[in-house]
Amino acid sequence: MKIAFDYQIFSQQSYGGISRYYQRLATEFLLLGEEIKVFSGLHKNNYLLSLPKKALSGFRLRKFPPKTTKFIMKSNQYITRNQINKWRPDILHETYYQTYSPFQKKIPTVVTVYDMIHELYPNEFPKNNLISKRKRDACLRSSQIISISHNTKKDLIKFFDIPPEKIKVVHLACDLNIKHEFDISKKSINSKPFLLFVGGRGGYKNFNSLLKAVSISTRLNRQFDIVAFGGGIFSSKENALIRSLGFKKDQVKQVGGDDSVLASLYQSASAFVYPSLYEGFGIPPLEAMLNECPVISSNSSSIPEVVGEAGEYFNPEDVDSLSLAIENVVFDQNRIIALKSEGLKRANAFSWQKCAQQTLDVYNKIII
Repeated sequence: MKIAFDYQIFSQQSYGGISRYYQRLATEFLLLGEEIKVFSGLHKNNYLLSLPKKALSGFRLRKFPPKTTKFIMKSNQYITRNQINKWRPDILHETYYQTYSPFQKKIPTVVTVYDMIHELYPNEFPKNNLISKRKRDACLRSSQIISISHNTKKDLIKFFDIPPEKIKVVHLACDLNIKHEFDISKKSINSKPFLLFVGGRGGYKNFNSLLKAVSISTRLNRQFDIVAFGGGIFSSKENALIRSLGFKKDQVKQVGGDDSVLASLYQSASAFVYPSLYEGFGIPPLEAMLNECPVISSNSSSIPEVVGEAGEYFNPEDVDSLSLAIENVVFDQNRIIALKSEGLKRANAFSWQKCAQQTLDVYNKIII
């Protein structure tokens, strides 16, 4: 089968979960003997460096010159349209959302929907944001839609009125599989027991609830630090909240770094806390489970679908519920052992091999 990926996400991300998803799919397709080509045009993506040259059609820039992104995207649309039409793939998997397809209509198309954040939380985005419209248009004209969770499929049907049979659920997998390669002697990022938070912290990510949940528990406040990985340095509002809640200096830290740093944090943390109000899938809990870090998670959206029975759940809109859930884990050694064991089993149930095979099944359904 000749499978084409278009340029969209590779022109937008140097690193990121969506572009990594397509790089992992391409890698697995090649291992399965499929003919794959990424028509990336001018791009800035680093994950594509791992693919063989025969699977790529494009040129990588370290970064785009200032104020050229829109021009490059338009140029890529024109250039890759001709390249894809000439290559004549059996299937085109569009890597993000655009209102219309510039490619031949006779080429079957697939689009993957990652979440419905723009539809559920429109106030967190600029009023002129067009993602929701483009997503809807891409879904309506595609031959088939892949949803990364059953919860996202449910929301797709609710917001876009798409027939259920047009949507196939294919779960993602976890990339942070370096735990056995990490030098345990370097696990000294934090000397005091700590709770780990990963990723963006604003809005529906609900980081402030974690701060409040720890602050209201005398035992947690006295015995644990909080480490936030990624998401950029704390804002002035965040720092003000941290001070107002009575945390000691450096008790709440922000840390950045690569996958090896993140893996070391998972392995060193007393628990990983995921207070998000909504996720389309939820990769961090999978990463935590693979690295045998106990998962304490909100019971909302797709998260229970991913974590299953391998987490301690709480209501993300109830700070007392979150505080109690943390206490139930970190002060109970038996619960810690159980969550580590169940988490590792659960994480191993998700694989890129399975994701790729199920995606191929979607393609075959269309082209037959």
